Amino acid sequence: MSSLLLSVHCAASLRKPGSLIHMRSVVLGVHKRNYGSKKEPTTEYLHQSLVPSMHYQKSLPRLPIPKLEDTIRKYLAAQRPLLDDDQFRATEKLTQDFQSGVGKQLNEELVSQDKNNKHTSYISGPWFDMYLSARDPVVLNFNPFMSFNPDPKTKYNDQLIRATNMVSSAVRFMKTLQAGLLEPEVFHLNPAKSNTDGFKKFIRWVPSSLSWYGAYMVNAYPLDMSQYFRLFNSTRIPKRGRDELFTSEKGRHLLVMRKGNMYVFDIVDRDGNLVTPAEIQSHLKYILSDATPAAAFPLGALTGENRDVWAGMRDKLIAAGNAENVQIVDSAIFCLCLDDESMRDHIHTSHNMLHGDGCNRWYDKSFSIIITKDGQAAINFEHSWGDGVAVLRFQNEIFKDTTEQPLVHPESTPAAVDSASAVRRLQFKLDSGLENGIKKAKENFDSAVSKLTIDAMEFKKGGKEHLKKSRLSPDAIIQLAFQMGFLRQYGKTVATYESCSTAAFKHGRTETIRPATVHTKQCSQAFVHQRGQHSVEQLQAMLSECSKYHGQLTKEAAMGQGFDRHLFALRYLANSKGQALPSLFTDPAYAAINHNILSTSTLSSPAVNLGGFAPVVPDGFGVGYGVHDDWIGCNVSSYPARNVHEFLQCVHKSLEDIFTILEGKPLI
Repeated sequence: MSSLLLSVHCAASLRKPGSLIHMRSVVLGVHKRNYGSKKEPTTEYLHQSLVPSMHYQKSLPRLPIPKLEDTIRKYLAAQRPLLDDDQFRATEKLTQDFQSGVGKQLNEELVSQDKNNKHTSYISGPWFDMYLSARDPVVLNFNPFMSFNPDPKTKYNDQLIRATNMVSSAVRFMKTLQAGLLEPEVFHLNPAKSNTDGFKKFIRWVPSSLSWYGAYMVNAYPLDMSQYFRLFNSTRIPKRGRDELFTSEKGRHLLVMRKGNMYVFDIVDRDGNLVTPAEIQSHLKYILSDATPAAAFPLGALTGENRDVWAGMRDKLIAAGNAENVQIVDSAIFCLCLDDESMRDHIHTSHNMLHGDGCNRWYDKSFSIIITKDGQAAINFEHSWGDGVAVLRFQNEIFKDTTEQPLVHPESTPAAVDSASAVRRLQFKLDSGLENGIKKAKENFDSAVSKLTIDAMEFKKGGKEHLKKSRLSPDAIIQLAFQMGFLRQYGKTVATYESCSTAAFKHGRTETIRPATVHTKQCSQAFVHQRGQHSVEQLQAMLSECSKYHGQLTKEAAMGQGFDRHLFALRYLANSKGQALPSLFTDPAYAAINHNILSTSTLSSPAVNLGGFAPVVPDGFGVGYGVHDDWIGCNVSSYPARNVHEFLQCVHKSLEDIFTILEGKPLI
């Protein structure tokens, strides 16, 4: 499938936290950002920014806590299309009681806590806690993937060459970030004023405590970069009840996995400099030619286990005399997975990059770069430490660097160094208990992934350009097509989640856009169940109304004015007090709206070819999508409770109907 530019997201119910991979164009537009500066890069750095990387961090605005009455109003509006009249009246009564009673008290306490913690956001601590307390395996439940586009220069897609260039660029990114030379993440509404050397030379002298305001004056919006420090040398450590995040200050080595075996070698020397790309190439060539058979008991399988089970096995692993090796894995700069198989098609690629075989991965690392035998590459990342804004920036920079100024070439010769001494294959002491635990983990993994189906669709009859000419939001229309598609297939409207970043605020995480609305429900009914009962003009007016309302929801979410995170924080606070949960949170309607059957996300980037994530509930769809200039693509996953192939057919039919109406033709 040609350049299927999709999304990634790992998502939404209270069981599985929300994720953001894109920031809406209200706040962040990938297409409008200019990565890097005009200065010539050095071997050690990707670029040298005029403005220090964290210059804006101190003065970022704080994530607002919405007014309780606004949250309740928006919550009820989102519940209306999901409930019948009796259910809605019952929920309405519960929310009114909550707003005037216990909810008011909880909100006052939340606001008070927030005023006493101005260094962070009201959602940051609870959100970390939700991720780290979750006991489900991170595979399928949390970790998403984003695959790289192929290198335009075909010969550079060789596994060894691409791996060497990506490792070298990743270290350069890390060093650029650590030196404070990485361009700050800024959304420029007027780049002709703000994305210039002149403005950067001015703003760098504005104190950090005021710098955000200086950018704001020229319509530039700096984004939170607090998560970036967890990109490298970081791992999620399994602990009983609640995991921990670990970041090493000393690790200089890369963790490489092949055939379930684990290797390490330094990619930063003792002086803190990048090991030469020719040496890295030599070491990776050594690993790729190593004749050691596939690991009989691949330790990586444990990272795909239930978190409490994995925590117990980790304790046993350390007790068996493997503490040093475990520490080496935890402190590695990142993980490089070299797969021995080639990808047959985009479905094979999605499965491989999302979960693989469970053996040649260390899912707990902050991120892993996976490179297959035919040179296809992807990032699979652990989600608790942060959202996709940092990962996407990293991926964009790596793709740009490796394709525009690669450090090794097809004719490059690996350095004449003793790789056999430099590369160490980690060997673990395993007793029968550990061996049985690994075997069981692999069986559980195989059982879980065998239930996952992925399919994709391309709609070639129109895209972003056509929709914008019709004055419609492209995102609103594809979300409407999902609503129509589900109604066509299953005859109802269900809870739907769309991720949106709140990175415009200090320690912002994500907010939810709720695309299932009274407007999309009415419009979907008209297109699907009332064909011929409305004129073309009436249907066009419905499309316009859906677009306007979706645009309003998107803007509210990006500005921290959705309702999901506010209610989550109030529920978390009520839980922490050890009291009975308020009736709003025990209402079946609250459980239903957080059982997100349609979990959706999108992104647009020249670096990303394909992305995906699993459904967040057993009877759901995981919907990644991209709206391009003249086509629309979807990459969708499901478990046996849903038919993903039929769903995509229904979405395709819905898009055909929408574009027919936009052309002024009646539905047949």
